[in-house]
Amino acid sequence: MSDYGFRKIGAASIPVAVGNPAENAKRALEAIEKARVAGAQVLVLPELCLSGATCGDLFRQSILLNACEAALLWLLEKTAGSSMLIALGLPVRAHERLFNCAAVLQSGKILGLVPKHALSGGEARWFAAYQDERGSISLLRQQVPFGRMLFSCAQAIFGVAFGDEVLRNAEVILRLSAEPAEMGGHAERRDMLALLSRHAGYAYANAGPGESTTDAVFSGACMIAENGHVLAESQRFAQDGTAVYACMDIELLRAERRDDLAVQPDGLPVIPCESLPVLDEAKMNRKFAATPFVPENPSQLAEQCREVLDILAAGLIKRMKHTGMRKMILGVSGGLDSTLALLAALKACKILALDERRILGVTMPGFGTSFHTRQTVDDLVKALGFTLREIDIRPACELHMRDIGHDPQVLDATFENIQARKRTQILMDLANKENALLIGTGDLSELALGWCTYNGDHMSMYGVNAGVPKTLIAHLIDSVMAESDERARAALRRVLDTPVSPELLPTDESGRIAQKTEDQIGSYDVHDFYLYHFCRFGFAPAKLHFMAMRAFKDVYTSARLKEWLVLFLRRFFAQQFKRSCLPDGPRVGSVSLSPRGGWRMPSDAAANVWIAMAEDIRIEN
Repeated sequence: MSDYGFRKIGAASIPVAVGNPAENAKRALEAIEKARVAGAQVLVLPELCLSGATCGDLFRQSILLNACEAALLWLLEKTAGSSMLIALGLPVRAHERLFNCAAVLQSGKILGLVPKHALSGGEARWFAAYQDERGSISLLRQQVPFGRMLFSCAQAIFGVAFGDEVLRNAEVILRLSAEPAEMGGHAERRDMLALLSRHAGYAYANAGPGESTTDAVFSGACMIAENGHVLAESQRFAQDGTAVYACMDIELLRAERRDDLAVQPDGLPVIPCESLPVLDEAKMNRKFAATPFVPENPSQLAEQCREVLDILAAGLIKRMKHTGMRKMILGVSGGLDSTLALLAALKACKILALDERRILGVTMPGFGTSFHTRQTVDDLVKALGFTLREIDIRPACELHMRDIGHDPQVLDATFENIQARKRTQILMDLANKENALLIGTGDLSELALGWCTYNGDHMSMYGVNAGVPKTLIAHLIDSVMAESDERARAALRRVLDTPVSPELLPTDESGRIAQKTEDQIGSYDVHDFYLYHFCRFGFAPAKLHFMAMRAFKDVYTSARLKEWLVLFLRRFFAQQFKRSCLPDGPRVGSVSLSPRGGWRMPSDAAANVWIAMAEDIRIEN
């Protein structure tokens, strides 16, 4: 599992006995043992959990401080056989002052003591604020590093924090807390942790029940966040304590940080650690969304659909204003892509106060056009009101095949591309004739796989769909359906019920679509999954396959996912030359294949290393 970059992090809150370090050490050990059984490699416990955060003036008592040291020593002896990295809080005497500290433990040793420097509430009555003095102190017959520092093992760099700190070189921050529960405070803290986790993974453990309730109540909230998302969140106010565990993707975080200009060296000393315990795959509790381009939350999806359609329409509006054109033209096939481009054009017309009849949709029946899609185009015209023109491309294609000496019975790439290029020629020439902007309909997923004809449907005057993945398009159309009248809903429903196809090969005996794209290249769901994680984070083939196995475990076999991964890599590299000369088009998400503002790769880059790694993946039954 370490090869894939996942680290299982735990955050736990124990029911403390205020002023009883020996009992608290036993409860901390119970939490550590539960974390070990769960497969956690790292565990953070709350601030001052060995003493209790609400001891008040008892912090001035040597009896309490001595008991904390004895409890810590006992814990070190009990955890000597484990390489789990543990951070927990206790009061520590140093430099003739008392500090609120986090002790970082591993294999029965104290790796370092990190004192709190930003005190809150009335803490200054008992504790000194750390002022960046660096050095070491003697504690439990060990010379222990003391101050702000990072902890590095082969798998990750960890930092320790008490507040909303960003330790720039830390990849994972373990945050110890003793924050009272307040109305609305938990939601604010949750949002803040999610925001902070864009710089580094965050594991948060707050003091809980068991603390004194003289003036406040503590919830025992525990959370783990990564890259803007809360991965795990505990129950609050649980009387027996709480714990959460989540597998952070350190490789993902590193990929994000490479592009983050805010991540600069902070000059903190780095303490070496032993390797963490091996993460057993059976104890990995991380799930992966099968459609990473599509939010799982319905309200987020609805908002994203509105935003994407706004972006597409705004792109068209700017291009129309800049060119001075008052018309738009596009090929309308009755499929997903052309329908999305049509809906964006209609929205642009509405904003520009242009009659929708200024949109010229051209349907160009070829050798594979089905009755279903042709009828769908007619339904769209009646429902949406744009102008439609039909031009049968078959006679021109047959003439061209005679000109170049191609047998029309040979249904090869030449047969297919002749049709695609003829359609583009017609659209380009009509655009000149009508002084109209030719809108491209190809989407992000097709560009990734090169599933388009070079200088055919690959070319346009503005590629409005170029940033939209195939897995999102149906949701965008569905979102328009929800706000449409009955006739438009029926027409758009026909579009959604149509198989994805270029319709370049003859239909079957019943006139139905015979050439289905996913029968030839595999599931777009899987290809979009690979596309997102390959381009967004640079994951290696073995990791892509491992993640896909978990995302599609009930849908596709390991062998099928490997087959499609090899195909994806072969096509992605081989088809870069098409993406190197793409028309302009708006970026709508975190993955773009534009050669200008998105993906930059040589057209002749070798795919050998990636494909060899994919082919070497072991297939599991």
